[in-house]
Amino acid sequence: AARPGALPPDPRSISRQMKQPGGLTGFRVIAWNMPGYGASEPGEWPPTFAGLSERLGRLFDALGLVRAHLVGHSIGGMVALDHALRRPDQVATLALIGTTPAFGGRDPSFREAFLAARLGPLDAGLTMAEMAAEAAPRLAGSGAAAETIAAVEAPMARVAEATWRGILDCLVGFDRRDDLARVTQPCCLIAGGQDRNAPARTMQKMAARLPQAEYHLIETAGHMINQEAPCETNAMLRRFLRAHPL
Repeated sequence: AARPGALPPDPRSISRQMKQPGGLTGFRVIAWNMPGYGASEPGEWPPTFAGLSERLGRLFDALGLVRAHLVGHSIGGMVALDHALRRPDQVATLALIGTTPAFGGRDPSFREAFLAARLGPLDAGLTMAEMAAEAAPRLAGSGAAAETIAAVEAPMARVAEATWRGILDCLVGFDRRDDLARVTQPCCLIAGGQDRNAPARTMQKMAARLPQAEYHLIETAGHMINQEAPCETNAMLRRFLRAHPL
């Protein structure tokens, strides 16, 4: 359901990866606006992973999908991993980009520092657009072009502050570390060598704990891997998806 007055997705962010030569030719690509994003109604708020999985399942039903390949970046990858565990009947494969199996470490100090860094500017009076302008360069790798930084900044600036606060509150409670052995689907993990949010070493360890996983590293990428290296990301996804047809 659409939210009245909600900002539509910025075309710079939603088309950048798919416009690359080759793209994901031969596959039907569906980009889901999670609750509160784009024009999607927030629904249950603040969100929970159980609630996000339920909404994703309703999307499957609305589109008449029985099973699909799930591709998720960052928290989207966490939602995909969580949904694969809750609804394995709907998930054929998992592609996890810049994603970890749990938020941070077991030390609460990391959680406190994370929230302070991301909410502090808003608490100090910055707008989402101003916060996005400060945060975008830190999310990308050191060699990211200005065009890439702009593509990272644009969608972040358009997120409602209430959505940002709610999704962060949800994110910091995520922990599926002890469930990785139960993931039955083939998995493709793509890490960025300069990613400080989902470090490559953490993703490599996650791949080793998944029963069927392949691990890839894009050395020059930061956290926004699919926007920083769209051609390389698409090539990895094409090979993986073609090896595991529905």
